[in-house]
Parts: sequence; C-alpha cells; structure tokens
Amino acid sequence: MKIVIAPDSFKGSLSAVDAARAIESGIQKAFPDANTLCLPVADGGEGTLDTLVAATHGQKIPVCVTGPLGQKIEAEYGILGDGKTCVIEMAKASGIPLIPREELNPLKATTFGTGELIKQALDDGFKSFILALGGSATNDGGAGMLQALGLSLLDEQGNKISTGGAELKKISSIDLSNFDNRIQGCQFLIASDVENPLIGPNGASHVFGPQKGATPEKVLILDACLAHWADEVEKVTGVRLHDLPGAGAAGGIGGAFQAFFPSRMRRGIDVVLEYTGLHKALGGADLVITGEGQVDFQTASGKTPMGVAQAALLKNIPTIILAGSVGKGIEVLYQYGIVSVHSIINKPMELKEAMEYAGELLEKAAEQVVRSFFYQRNKIKFPIV
Repeated sequence: MKIVIAPDSFKGSLSAVDAARAIESGIQKAFPDANTLCLPVADGGEGTLDTLVAATHGQKIPVCVTGPLGQKIEAEYGILGDGKTCVIEMAKASGIPLIPREELNPLKATTFGTGELIKQALDDGFKSFILALGGSATNDGGAGMLQALGLSLLDEQGNKISTGGAELKKISSIDLSNFDNRIQGCQFLIASDVENPLIGPNGASHVFGPQKGATPEKVLILDACLAHWADEVEKVTGVRLHDLPGAGAAGGIGGAFQAFFPSRMRRGIDVVLEYTGLHKALGGADLVITGEGQVDFQTASGKTPMGVAQAALLKNIPTIILAGSVGKGIEVLYQYGIVSVHSIINKPMELKEAMEYAGELLEKAAEQVVRSFFYQRNKIKFPIV
C-alpha cells in the first residue's frame, strides 16, 4: 500500500511540512506497514519558498528589508538546490501576516521590501528567479517594488512620490533612467494562480482589497489609483495592464512584472509540483491525501488540493482532501478525481482551539479516512483482536 501525502499549510496553525507529518502519523497508526511518501506543497502563496527549498535541498538567505508599513523586518530569499535559482516569496517582505489585523491598510502598504529582496539577490549574482506572489498586504500595483529597484515615480512638480497604493494618483511621469539594468539580463518565472485584471469589478482592488483591510470606499479609491497607474505605465512601456489577465495578482504586482520585467506567468501549483517531483512520486500509489486550512468552491481555481488532485487523476489515483473547514460549492471538486472532502474538526470548538490542536486533529482525521477508504476498497484485512 502506497500513500502520497501532499498538503499545503494550514495557515496560522501548521506548515505544509508539519501537516504532512501529522497525516503520516495518522496513517501509520492505522497501517504501520504502509509505504508513505511526504511531499509538502504550496500554490505560489505563503509557504512556497519553504516548500521549494526543502524539496530541492536548497538554503535560505536572510535579508533586512522594509516591511509593508515601512518598518524594518527580517525577511529572506531562497536558493534552490541547483545553486542558480533564486526564490522570492513576496509574503516574506510584503505579506498580510506581517501586519496586525487592525493595522491593515492597503492605501499605505508598500511592496518596497519585495524590491529590496530582488535587489539583494541581483547583488548576490542571481539571474534566474521564481517569484511567488500570494499573501500580499499591498495594493500598490508593484510600484514600491519598482521604486526599490531604481524606478522614479514623479509628481507634477518633478518630485518623487512616496510609497503606498494611495500615492499612485499623484504620478505625473515615470523615469526609467535609473531602473536596475541587470533585470533585462535575467529570467523571472511568476508563480501565481490569479488571472484577474488590474482594475474593474474583477480587478485587484475589488476582489482582494477587502481582505487587506479596504472598506467599500477605499476599494473605489484604490481602483481609481490603479487605473491612473496603468495609464502611466502604458505611456512608457506600451503594455496595457488595465484588463491584462494576471495583472491584478498580489495587489497589482503581477502587472508590474509583466510590464517591466522579462517574465512569464505559470500557475503556482504547477511550478511547485514540477520542482517537488510529485508526478514521478505518484507512480504506483494507491491513494493521495492533500489538504489545507479552508476548502470551498475557490479550491477549484488552482489551489493546492486541486492541483494535486489533477496530477493524481492523470494516473487514475484517487485523492482525499482534509481541511480545517469545508465551505460551500465543494461539489465541483468531485469531477477532478477527488473522492471525498473531510473537515478535521471532530467536535464543537472555537477557532482558537481548533488552530491550537490542528496537528492532533489532522492526525486523527487521517487515521479515520484511510481506515474507511481501504476497508471499502478491500485492500486489507483487519486483524481480529
């Protein structure tokens, strides 16, 4: 019996590595002789750097950068095992977890620190980059990141504007003369599952702004600022970001990479699965178990469980999802080889308690689902006690 274990993190509770270990422990309680293979994964959001570095036996390099609200923080970039590829996870420098919930403010939040990570990696000689865009606290169109790399954004008086989403409305011209010229000699792979355009009802501000602290009024302000930013970018690059798919990723930084960098975008989960070697690892497997903190209709849009299940379906291997909570619309998942979705919560409890005991709950849930699955499959005979 071979079981491949490929979960994402349970945000706020368990890393993908810890989640995989908890699932493996549960399986071994049911079937001590089972052949289990742990492959923690991510979808291009938080945890992608850790997953790729671990999978390729790489390393992390600490860097002091500017946090999303201007504070100095300790971030890091990753180096894959090939020693040549640099992984930048923008959440490390510009992510929501870096700001207390009550202080979230996309009008002020900046991607400057993400630009500092890229600059340091360039200084260290890297030319091949993977950029993971999920989990941002920002809505500045990537302007802060570009400013950190030498791009000058000027107001009507010719003065440099400050950072943050609200500052974009002040831009009168963009000066490329000091923009880091090393960028054009590099390759940038953008790992993101977001296909939203930059502006409009499906754009960065309307869709993602609220989760970053934007009120309905601020959403309208932010969208107008990004529209002005897109106008100015088009003047100097010829790239129209307004309705460009993927430009709305991570508060618009996806558009900045498309306009100013030699880049290409791929679904984040596909990038991770390639580097973790999941497709090869699935050979001979009887079952795949994946999971993350929340599973609902959005999971079908390229989230980790969906990507794992699609890979397993190509080999006709069934997939089970374990989740902290199960929302609406999961029925759509069943057409992709997912046989069942289970919440790990086994009794009434507060969110705080569920997060505190997530590892234990995940372990117990894993034990029960594999017992049920293999009993139904008649794969084993239970010992008579």
